[in-house]
Amino acid sequence: MDRAVDAVNLGAAAGDLSLWGLFAQADIVVKLVMIMLLLASVWVWAIVFEKWQSLRVANREADAFEDRFWSGGSLDELYDQEGAKPVHPMAAVFGAAMGEWRRSARVAGADVARSAVGGRVDRGINLAVQREMDRLERWMVFLASVGSTAPFIGLFGTVWGIMHSFSAIASMHNTNLAVVAPGIAEALFATAIGLVAAIPAVLAYNKISNDLARFAARLEGFGTEFSAILSRQSEERA
Repeated sequence: MDRAVDAVNLGAAAGDLSLWGLFAQADIVVKLVMIMLLLASVWVWAIVFEKWQSLRVANREADAFEDRFWSGGSLDELYDQEGAKPVHPMAAVFGAAMGEWRRSARVAGADVARSAVGGRVDRGINLAVQREMDRLERWMVFLASVGSTAPFIGLFGTVWGIMHSFSAIASMHNTNLAVVAPGIAEALFATAIGLVAAIPAVLAYNKISNDLARFAARLEGFGTEFSAILSRQSEERA
């Protein structure tokens, strides 16, 4: 009885090949797949915009901070202004290194303590870089997951829809193209939505990953230079 009803509905809607018509005619399982993929696609674009904005702001703030850092002003004043309570990644790396160096400088004169300053500063820099990059890389796993799984989820919806359509067609005992085409089209629509979600996710993941890697290298380079500066100052004080 259900197959007969599906067959009647399939034939009645044979002329409706609009996007909404393909969705409305689809089986409930295929509809759920389509809705899930559409939501994933919207979330992908939200993540892409958030990452683009975050990296743009982080690079702009890093440029401004490096200008102040290399201007020849007091490092202690810069630490009090920005390093003590950092609001962007570059300041966080500077604050971690400078804070560790200040604490180490309070240790009275032992050579062992002075020789360990560089190691503690380097560890502070590495931890700060890792912490800031972990924050910037949030949701990147979701982009990778959507890019790799969305086509297969869409394919599942297509296979399910084709099975459902063939069952309805068999009940009609009619293989006319006007009857067969709508069911096949609505099934393939699920794969199309899967690709719509996956392709931007893959492209965005590759681009953002490359930008994040460059920014991480920038933080590490700044940390290495600053560590060398602090090491020289420590030797001068000794």
